[in-house]
Amino acid sequence: MSSNDATRPAADDAVRAPGAARVTSRDVARAAGVSQAAVSLVLGDKWRGRVSAAKADSVRAAARDLGYRPNLAARSLRTGRTRTALLVVPALTTEFFARVHTGATRTAADAGFGVVLYPSPEGIGPAPDPFGSARTSLDGVIASSMAVDALAALHGAGLPLVMLDNDPADDRAAATVNLDIAGGARQVAAHLLALGHRRIGHLAADVDSWTFAVRGRALADAFAAAPGTALRRVPTALSVAAGLTAAHTALTGPEPRPTALVCDDDVVAAGACKAVRRLGLRVPEDVSVTGFDDLALAVAVEPELTTVRLPAEGFGAAGMRALLDALDGHRPTARTLPVDLVTRGSTGPAPT
Repeated sequence: MSSNDATRPAADDAVRAPGAARVTSRDVARAAGVSQAAVSLVLGDKWRGRVSAAKADSVRAAARDLGYRPNLAARSLRTGRTRTALLVVPALTTEFFARVHTGATRTAADAGFGVVLYPSPEGIGPAPDPFGSARTSLDGVIASSMAVDALAALHGAGLPLVMLDNDPADDRAAATVNLDIAGGARQVAAHLLALGHRRIGHLAADVDSWTFAVRGRALADAFAAAPGTALRRVPTALSVAAGLTAAHTALTGPEPRPTALVCDDDVVAAGACKAVRRLGLRVPEDVSVTGFDDLALAVAVEPELTTVRLPAEGFGAAGMRALLDALDGHRPTARTLPVDLVTRGSTGPAPT
């Protein structure tokens, strides 16, 4: 053995700060009462079916208590993995994608992975490879609210791709995880119909994506099934100013004024509430307004916004678990997470 070999840390040893005692996987195993092999399986997220859930929890707790940090550089050399995933989002204009990132990061950390957040400079358009050679920098890619075609530069590198909020019929990704967007839209429609609303304005996102198309179809079908209901679609960009303009258009057109405005996200709904007030009308006495997402903004407006709550952190976590399964050679099953309508003060009975 050379002198260099003698001073080189073992592949499973932890990185240590200068002057600090080195914590190794052997220390973690001793504290958790398990073998080193079990520690490697748990911290490498390969324990399922080989280590009990209770022992896996004990290993993770011991690692946290001891401050164990695997030597990721050595592990990468040994396994050929970078233990890094890329999360691609079309923008960071709302907190939704930040919460998706939080959920993915927490799940990744439990498996010894890191997550790099990449807001695509082209929005939902083609996303360039931010690394020049993603295959050498990443183990896999998670993309939220984008199309597979927009990920060609990354998917073409042979990396496993998990799609969030995407057409489940597109089988080019390793896995697809969705929210029950259609179900959320149907909940909005049922709520407004129960309140007696029959003239509806849909402030629809002017974005060519699967998720907004699903919302539009679900709303149209739900309202079409209710006799005497009129639905008018007004396209809008996803901003407060654009929502205000679209709502003004819907409320001042030649058709009978809608008694409810259904908005494709909470930011648009905030603009719609401003438009109602600027026209001398009241929310919800004259016009009810609904949103979608349940952002912090939903309780910052007055009255507070009736909206569809999307479990963004759970969404990101489910996407990361699907990627980890794909990296372990499993074929993850498509998942759809439930959503809930949160009823607040912005909706009320239709005016008579």
